[in-house]
Amino acid sequence: MSRLMDIVPPGVVTGDDLLKLLEHARENGYAIPAVNCTSSSTANAVLEAARKKNSPVMIQVSNGGGAFLCGKAIKDPNAAAAGSVALAMHVRSVAKFYGIPVVLHSDHCAKKLVPWFDGMLAADEEFHAKFGEPLFSSHMLDLSEESDAENIDICV
Repeated sequence: MSRLMDIVPPGVVTGDDLLKLLEHARENGYAIPAVNCTSSSTANAVLEAARKKNSPVMIQVSNGGGAFLCGKAIKDPNAAAAGSVALAMHVRSVAKFYGIPVVLHSDHCAKKLVPWFDGMLAADEEFHAKFGEPLFSSHMLDLSEESDAENIDICV
């Protein structure tokens, strides 16, 4: 078994490094834990636990988690995206110091939450323009409640 740290760098992984990480996990028969986080404190706790186990980890943010992180009193329709981006920026800032690969992922996004998804994609594009990679490693658009035709229409 090849050492993971010889294959992917510590910190947030995207693109080819994300694919290498997922392939390493598949080839070596292990799962990467995914934990929904609602604050910098919960993200740091997840990073610390992963560091102690020398394990890659997936930090996820949900629509509700992003809204909570922005502040429960904020009623702006973009609050969930703003909170999700804030968590991603925090994780980006500290993840490499934990010495493990980190996947930044948005959790299930149903059709009614597409504006949240769009806000995160806009942040990905802005980050990419500055740094050559997206802010998040991956996103999950979950249209399982919609018809096949509507899935295709939304996604294409």
